[in-house]
Amino acid sequence: MAGRLQGALKFIHHEAAGGIILLIAAVVALLLANSPLASTYDALLHTHVSVQVGEMGLDKTLLHWINDGLMVVFFFHVGLEIKRELVEGELSSVKQAALPAIAALGGMIVPALVYLAINSDNPVALRGWAIPTATDIAFAVGVLALVGSRIPVSLKIFLLALAIIDDLGAILIIAVFYTANLSLTALSLAAVGVLALIALNLRNVTSTAAYVLVGAFIWLCVLKSGVHATLAGVVTAFAIPLTRIPNGGGVPVSMAVKLQDALHPWVTFGVLPAFAFANAGVSLKGLTPEQLFAPIPLGIALGLLIGKPIGAFTFARAAIAMGLGTRPEGSSWGQLFGVTILAGIGFTMSLFIGMLAFPEPEHAADIRIGVLAGSICAAVIGYLMLSRMQPAHPVPVPTRRD
Repeated sequence: MAGRLQGALKFIHHEAAGGIILLIAAVVALLLANSPLASTYDALLHTHVSVQVGEMGLDKTLLHWINDGLMVVFFFHVGLEIKRELVEGELSSVKQAALPAIAALGGMIVPALVYLAINSDNPVALRGWAIPTATDIAFAVGVLALVGSRIPVSLKIFLLALAIIDDLGAILIIAVFYTANLSLTALSLAAVGVLALIALNLRNVTSTAAYVLVGAFIWLCVLKSGVHATLAGVVTAFAIPLTRIPNGGGVPVSMAVKLQDALHPWVTFGVLPAFAFANAGVSLKGLTPEQLFAPIPLGIALGLLIGKPIGAFTFARAAIAMGLGTRPEGSSWGQLFGVTILAGIGFTMSLFIGMLAFPEPEHAADIRIGVLAGSICAAVIGYLMLSRMQPAHPVPVPTRRD
């Protein structure tokens, strides 16, 4: 029993664990959506769940609670990670952030152009231009972890930084381009909540409950405002103090770091698999080549598989040539290109943006087919390419002396 527990703990802490669990959840959703249990799966996701307090209440389907509610926790976790990296991590200086930032910019511009080129004659389809611009951190880092020691640590840091900047870009895209009719009253109340967060931060308040209560108020206001509610998670995260405080006689640690570490397993093994289970299920019944190569799914898939690596690698190489950054230490150009292929694993963020771009049910299959096809191909091709490459500076194996 102890050995099994130790093995389970080792798996949980492995970098690839999150990506594996996410993949399992997506596969289960696909199997259910294409089995005799399809109607049960659909009914489960559309079950209404109500929260009522006096005269006020919220009534949403389980799918909406996952996408508008549970995903707030994911965005809160992402916000904590972005803030930590910007303040004291790999993105804390211009020199460190330059290369992944420039690569991320190319990895957002070129996929969008690929999608727009394929869907240029359809005004409705053009709403999905941002779908292939995102990178799924859990999947991408998980696949890279499977490659093992063939890849230098510097490239893993590069991919993580690129994915984090991609997330920041996705958050800005959601805030600017995917908002409904705005309610100024709700936004004004949300602004009051943000001011309260700023006050808590300036006073260096370290009570988790205080931030959660204010964050919940902002979430409710943003939910009613027309701006997507998950942005409340990012705003709340940015207010969490990074000031290090005593930790029971141990090494001082900040409230933000403690929350990020505490939430990591819940987000990795709870929130993201739940999202994948709720959104990856697409019926393949009657699927024809014409549907598979329709403009929307084709634009998404090619944007992720071709646009992402071309954009990220070209911009990164140009930045290095102009002296704006240096190639990750110990890496080859081929390895750098292979890592940019993994950046084409859009999955979670791409599905999420797709849901905002096309809320109509008739586009759900197109989004899921395009995201899954592009992400799976990027994962497989990137892994095969990187796993067959030798390290740029192989370490000599010592010979045995008798």
